[in-house]
Amino acid sequence: MHADQVDVTAPEVAALVAAQFPQWRDQPVHPLTSHGTVNALFRLGDDLVLRFPLRPSAGAELRADLLGEQEQARRVAAHVPLAVPQPVALGAPGAGYAGWWTVYRWIPGETADPRVIGDLPAFARDLAGFVAALHATDTGGRAWDGRTRGGPLRAQDDHVQRALAESAHLVDTARLARIWARCRDAEPATAEVWIHADLMPGNLLVRDGRLAAVIDLEALCVGDPAVDLMPAWNLLPAGARDVYRRALGVDDAAWQRGRGWAILQAIVALPYYVDTNPVMAATARDTLTAILA
Repeated sequence: MHADQVDVTAPEVAALVAAQFPQWRDQPVHPLTSHGTVNALFRLGDDLVLRFPLRPSAGAELRADLLGEQEQARRVAAHVPLAVPQPVALGAPGAGYAGWWTVYRWIPGETADPRVIGDLPAFARDLAGFVAALHATDTGGRAWDGRTRGGPLRAQDDHVQRALAESAHLVDTARLARIWARCRDAEPATAEVWIHADLMPGNLLVRDGRLAAVIDLEALCVGDPAVDLMPAWNLLPAGARDVYRRALGVDDAAWQRGRGWAILQAIVALPYYVDTNPVMAATARDTLTAILA
């Protein structure tokens, strides 16, 4: 997917585990099929999952980022009504993989899809409950960091315009450009909150037809709460979309910004992954189709 991507194999992972965590050396290692764009995933035994960044680094910055993500996961778990990743350990660079990596508890479930969700309105309410709880968590005075999702949509206009130009053969970019302009110019957020910032279908786990967990907290940050409205278009059909909006009490300006964040994510992903990650590209197409409907 990425020109600078580094692949790691199951035998290399097993060797890293044996060297750094000898208590797990006898546990089998199995690669997991994942359509994510940041990490390669491996199952370790029955209870653990290992996450290896596709762009590894042995630097102190990545180590600090991964430790920060683990600390955030522990903090979030105390405030939300659904399971989130539970950190276990931090792996170090070693033979076969020159970067930091992480160990989490395995959470069973299927990737969210309308075909495996038993009751879509109930799913929308459960997801809204998670989002509302996360947004209500004390930010401790933190503000948007200036680099992640969650800032002013106007600052993303150049990225969207370039992606629209690259996608003219893939989607109705003329209509999307008009919708984007309305979203971009919507009244900005008046408050910043903790946001997941990456509520894609692949980060929502379903068990027995119900939402069971929200995973992948790498993008967690403080910013515009409208970012977490993206599932309204990347996953939920019209009826459940309305349930999600009502459950969160979203006003017109925030709804427009949420649509804008969904456009931004999808229109940038579509041309980038159209040939390398069919699932991600399909999600982008579905998102844009819902926005254009």
